[in-house]
Amino acid sequence: MGRYVGALDQGTTSTRFMVFDKEGRDVARHQVEHDQILPRPGWVEHDPLQIVARTNESITGALRIGGLAAADLAAIGVTNQRETTVVWNPKTGRPWYNAIVWQDTRTDRIVSALAAEAAALVRSRTGLPPATYFSGAKIQWILDNVDGVRDAAGRGEAVFGNIDTWVIWNLTGGRDGGSHITDVTNASRTMLMDLRTLQWDDELLEVFRIPRAMLPEIRPSSDSASYGGTRRAGPVGGEVPVSGDLGDQQAATVGQVCVSPGEAKNTYGTGNFMLLNTGRDVVPSNAGLLTTVCYRMGNADTVYALEGSIAVTGSAVQWLRDQLGIIGSASEIEALAATVPDNGGMYFVPAFSGLFAPYWRSDARGAIVGLSRFNTKAHLARATLEAICFQTRAVLDAMVKDSGVRLAVLKVDGGATVNDTLMQLQADVLGVPVVRPVVAETTALGAAYAAGLATGFWKDLDDLRQNWKMDKQWEPRWTPDQRDQAYAGWEKAVHRTLDWVDVG
Repeated sequence: MGRYVGALDQGTTSTRFMVFDKEGRDVARHQVEHDQILPRPGWVEHDPLQIVARTNESITGALRIGGLAAADLAAIGVTNQRETTVVWNPKTGRPWYNAIVWQDTRTDRIVSALAAEAAALVRSRTGLPPATYFSGAKIQWILDNVDGVRDAAGRGEAVFGNIDTWVIWNLTGGRDGGSHITDVTNASRTMLMDLRTLQWDDELLEVFRIPRAMLPEIRPSSDSASYGGTRRAGPVGGEVPVSGDLGDQQAATVGQVCVSPGEAKNTYGTGNFMLLNTGRDVVPSNAGLLTTVCYRMGNADTVYALEGSIAVTGSAVQWLRDQLGIIGSASEIEALAATVPDNGGMYFVPAFSGLFAPYWRSDARGAIVGLSRFNTKAHLARATLEAICFQTRAVLDAMVKDSGVRLAVLKVDGGATVNDTLMQLQADVLGVPVVRPVVAETTALGAAYAAGLATGFWKDLDDLRQNWKMDKQWEPRWTPDQRDQAYAGWEKAVHRTLDWVDVG
């Protein structure tokens, strides 16, 4: 067995490959960004072939940096931006259309046109509210709007996958026998899988008019039988079992070792995603959250979670950098925001893709409110960081309503957690301590854990618990009155963003 486990983390803005040792420390990594394609307002796409190229580049780069070869790897796990949808021809390996990204809102009319009975079916079977966020309506849009795809699906020349499926298919051989599979966590994000049977649901497929033959096989998140192996001619340069597959937020939950009911984590990336482990119980949400699969390790019982998904957090910082030019790099926002003591009365609600949990309002659009001539770009920088924190509080409040669990501490991870100012603001807004682990990139670590558990590299979940170590903790500084007043201003600002576009 190799000395390490590799993890491919295919995210919304970049792809990275990381290599971990038995203690969960990364020994090599390489990361490459890919293009964001924005053809119309509300449309967000990626080039699937560019993602494959970036996948290959990140793997070869990490192995080169670490001086490693295929023989050094015991297994590879894959984690991914979950709902981003690819339809391709398995005979040629060519996509029929660009990948439609999870943030994309073009399917709002498909979703809003669902009959009440169909919408209720989606919610009861899948634990998801009908929304543009998820894959099912994106598949339908491609079938209905891209010439030849529906006929091709009938001939076996158009198949679907979220990004995990697309990446694994290419890693394991592509048109020369690649594995067309997904795991239960990614399948649970399609609006097409029954949460309890863990199988594609025929009634839901009928609602979205999707042929079953297009869909991948659903497998556990950690599978000793493996999803296939990498090919000698591929970027790994040898045969290594691909034995772990988790959607990015579930992977981060495993990486944070939130493997007991009541444990929760919050990931700060392009968007923010909080997951609360609910164990074997499927807990319906009455407060605007998602009920989702957390993971399934081999033949063990499926573990479920409540999730609060926020569409725009880190990508709001990118907007300041790329569209407005207020900062030259994402890291500059911390210093700029720290030059002012507060937001100067300004609130920024970055509802670029509508509002996700707990609001679920696709008619919302971004707004900056409370402006006066006193405000500067520093106030906007601070308001952007506060927006991340206020949205997280809305999700946490909903989680408490649904579960009755009040968090004593919030575990955090993701790239934005290097921003100490943001983490202090988060503790202030929530009123609970915020804790960052030594390995902040827990998404990749969780994928590695799933793959390593399948192959015996790690024995069990207790091995993973021993690896988790705290890096830093932030304690709340705001008074309760200060916290409540600031959040009341946020809720008032959110109200101003509603009913902005017609989605009927």
